[in-house]
Amino acid sequence: PEPAFPAEKSSSVPQKKSRVLVGVTGSVAALKLPLLIAELLKIPGLEVKVVTTERAKHFYNAQEIPVTLYSDEDEWQLWKRRSDPVLHIELRRWADLMLVAPLDANTLAKLANGICDNLLTCVIRAWDLSKPLLFCPAMNTAMWEHPVTAQQVEQLKGFGYTEIPCVVKKLVCGDEGQSFCMSSHW
Repeated sequence: PEPAFPAEKSSSVPQKKSRVLVGVTGSVAALKLPLLIAELLKIPGLEVKVVTTERAKHFYNAQEIPVTLYSDEDEWQLWKRRSDPVLHIELRRWADLMLVAPLDANTLAKLANGICDNLLTCVIRAWDLSKPLLFCPAMNTAMWEHPVTAQQVEQLKGFGYTEIPCVVKKLVCGDEGQSFCMSSHW
């Protein structure tokens, strides 16, 4: 008798898409958000949503972001009574992976100390630690070199999060030093 082979998957059967939740914070590197999203959307089978802090909004035009963009206001508009969904929990459940890019010094400090006072920090505080969370620190070199920054980065790594290291380049402020990790690739 011939060996039995499992039935081949039909191309008409929809394949599960991978879901990436991008968090963006108030670093000037948030200027790169439209480019980051455009690059992610080139990956076949990838769904992307974005959670932004209020300060990050200063650095990009929301009209240039072709995916769903959530902010603090959405968290409070969605929830009216006890049976309503809680957005930060729904986003945590939806995502297979979270990428925080850029992660500014302020939000780094909040995360390292367990503070969750906006939609993004609440998603991260509620994050399912069995799923990957990647973070890309982005701040001025003087901030990066402050001793507390290394402690806070190590704290996040201790939670099981993965750091995507910075690169050295000319910063928007004119200084030469560490910057948003992905900027050298684009």
